Amino acid sequence: MILLSSCWIAYFCIHSLLASTQVKRMVLGRYPNFRYRLAFNFLAIVLLFPSLWLLYFHPWPMLWQLRGFWAALAWLLKGAALLGFVVSLRHYDMGEFLGLKPSGEDSLRISFFHRHVRHPWYFLSLPILWASDMNSGRLVTCILATAYLYIGSRHEEAMLIDRFGERYLRYREKVTAIIPLPWKHLSAEEAETLVK
Repeated sequence: MILLSSCWIAYFCIHSLLASTQVKRMVLGRYPNFRYRLAFNFLAIVLLFPSLWLLYFHPWPMLWQLRGFWAALAWLLKGAALLGFVVSLRHYDMGEFLGLKPSGEDSLRISFFHRHVRHPWYFLSLPILWASDMNSGRLVTCILATAYLYIGSRHEEAMLIDRFGERYLRYREKVTAIIPLPWKHLSAEEAETLVK
């Protein structure tokens, strides 16, 4: 358990360090043509392997298993989250996100999903993490990953405020970070006004 926790914490720390503006600027200052985003995504995947190996190949004691209605509900939630991911892809420039092409225009974009929650992918990750049978290793993973989503969202927002300034601060006042709330959202007209 300690080894798994240590692996995840080390992974999240490295991920945050490499995602920081300071490290990116330092690397690009020395190597202007370096495909930083592409290298970042590659490392993010490769560095997952030790934690995932421990999670899936160690015989962790089972804490609970979902049956009947609860198992069906869990699959429904995970299916809806995966569908949300797929639908949301059209609101992202995946070439830019994956690092296959340079960053495009520096403008605030508010999609349908972003009108209801500031970090839709973080929200959609939660049912995928939690709506499952649970052993002790997975529980530790879910707790640490959920904590990292929250901490990571704060870190990301600091960069977004630095990038977009007052417009992002106004957006943040209107829309929740990770868990959507019915009374905290933007209409299409409000979103359009905000990005101008």
